[in-house]
Amino acid sequence: MRMFTFSTRCCGGWAVLLLWLLGRPLLAQTPDPWRVDATNIDSGNYYGATVANGMIGIVSSPVPFQVKNVVLAGAYDQYGRGRVSNFLNSFNLLNMYLEVNGHRLDARDARNFRQQLDLQRAALTTTFDYADQATISYTYYALRQLPFTVLLDVRITARKDLSLVAASVMDAPDALRDVQNYYNEIDRPHATLSLLTSSAKSPTGKLLLCASNSFLFEEPHGQQPRVIHEMWDNSLHLMKFGKTLRAGQSYGYAVAGSSITSAHHPDPLNEAERLTIFARLEGRQRLLAFHEQAWQQLWQSDIQISGDAQAQQDVHSMLYHLYSFSRAGTDYSPSPMGLSGLGYNGHVFWDSDLWMFPALLVLNPKIAKSLVEYRFKRLDMARRNAFAHGYQGAMFPWESADTGGEETPVWALSGPFEHHVSACVGLAAWQYYCVTQDRDWLRTTGWPLISATADFWASRVERNGPGHYDIKNVVAPDEWAENVDNDAFTNAAAQKNLLAATAAARLLGLPANPDWQLVAQNIPLLRLADGTTQEHASYHGEGIKQADVNLLAYPLGTITDPARIRKDLTYYETRVPSEGTPAMTQAIFALLYARLGDGAKARHFFDDAYQPNLLPPFRVIAETKGGTNPYFATGAGGVLQAVLMGFGGLDITPTGLVQRKTTLPTGWQSVKLTGIGAQRKTYSVQR
Repeated sequence: MRMFTFSTRCCGGWAVLLLWLLGRPLLAQTPDPWRVDATNIDSGNYYGATVANGMIGIVSSPVPFQVKNVVLAGAYDQYGRGRVSNFLNSFNLLNMYLEVNGHRLDARDARNFRQQLDLQRAALTTTFDYADQATISYTYYALRQLPFTVLLDVRITARKDLSLVAASVMDAPDALRDVQNYYNEIDRPHATLSLLTSSAKSPTGKLLLCASNSFLFEEPHGQQPRVIHEMWDNSLHLMKFGKTLRAGQSYGYAVAGSSITSAHHPDPLNEAERLTIFARLEGRQRLLAFHEQAWQQLWQSDIQISGDAQAQQDVHSMLYHLYSFSRAGTDYSPSPMGLSGLGYNGHVFWDSDLWMFPALLVLNPKIAKSLVEYRFKRLDMARRNAFAHGYQGAMFPWESADTGGEETPVWALSGPFEHHVSACVGLAAWQYYCVTQDRDWLRTTGWPLISATADFWASRVERNGPGHYDIKNVVAPDEWAENVDNDAFTNAAAQKNLLAATAAARLLGLPANPDWQLVAQNIPLLRLADGTTQEHASYHGEGIKQADVNLLAYPLGTITDPARIRKDLTYYETRVPSEGTPAMTQAIFALLYARLGDGAKARHFFDDAYQPNLLPPFRVIAETKGGTNPYFATGAGGVLQAVLMGFGGLDITPTGLVQRKTTLPTGWQSVKLTGIGAQRKTYSVQR
């Protein structure tokens, strides 16, 4: 806190004291670094918070005891948009209702309705009052230690004597078919397990989706309420219990549930019940203790900002969502909207490899490893894709889902032409080695990816003489530039991919294809007459959708001369429209200006990278300014890279992470990065 000195011998001293006293209430408004509060909630302008564990995601609702979406990583079927695989809504296994003295509560009954997203504990708590009868609180968790299991924790405090009926409702989304409902009670000497279970087929019948849940009571076994099952229709059934409370009495219960599909387990119906029984017998306290312990371990890798409390909260929120949308030990990779719903059909783009992966890599290499594993498991399909297009090596699809085949709708030209994604895959694998220095992994997993994508580029170029190994007919990262030649980012990324393959071969003692080096040396990078890097061969100053040329300075490191970096920034920052473009571009501008020593520009573009995109009531990021499609994890990845690699000065090099000289944004006092890299180091930058 800033310290003030004053003297009572002059009115000026009293003025300072008065200003200090007037300023004190403002301290209470300082954003909490770990908690995002939603108080004046407008249900018509509400974009839910996501509680997720890298496998299952729950999206909140402004309606009491309702959940908007439940989605599972890796669960796709062909329905709806574009005759391609799409994410599915799973069973809404945590919906419930509550009756007080025979009246079923709804949104009109909820006074003082407020929600709080606890980023540190990955918990979403809703609290409201019902008339003068009761205060009600409930919290959602996607249990971090149990990838397919969620928990709803409820507490009711009676203000008057009252009777309750609480129900857990299992509801099947409309897209599912052949719904089957089950209810079982399993008696054991110390517990009766009530299992509310449902299964259904995905729209084409490809998948079997299953969910099961059970009540967790506070009372000892012999004193627990009697559970009653009700079947309403084919898509909905419930279990409920009753309870009488005295005025002043507080009563709690929980619902633990599991959701899993045949994409994850060969017998999802029985597995859903087994996982729910496991959670039920672990009990509420152990479930929450292990969940919080897992998140404490994640937060050992953190970004701590001094001098901008709102930026601290926002950066924690972005990092929370990236952690929530991914997990170690899988072969899944996040889509642009993560596990926040059905956005972008759950498909995987370059967003995961270039925008989310680097931030995860330096903060938590074990999680980042899963994103590379996703590509490695689908390498064979990428080889087939290259073969089908007349190329060698591996050509990764622009949109990928479960099989690794191309999932871009045919009307979008990015599918057959946005080839830079293959370079991004190869470079992500190389970056993983650079940070971890794990040569065994490089040999078994990294090398196949890096060498196969290098082979693709060696066959993709058109050899038109020295300095003219052209890459023609591509869609640029600036997707307004369709079917252009020698796109700057595509060409430079291909170069880096080819050189990484050569370096990896040298490290592993393997023979490098000499053609890789030759091709890399002859891929052209074009310039305009004034020396500015030209975005592509037919580019003449028109507006661009997003950064392309500026990515050559970071993350590619192809352009290193500060004067040229600044020249390209000055030129292209005026070509990006103020609205309607993705959020990542301004983050790269902020990063580069920090490295150039311009704190004012770094602050301007950092703020511009996400603040105009924030949606109520949880400050979740939309893809574009004024957009309404949360949660854009790609943009979060870009902003986090601005902090880590821009303001924090981290640099990924072939020998590991290093810290380079940088500048903090105007107004910031310090950045402290903890738990960084495989060695879990701490890096700091002070003003």
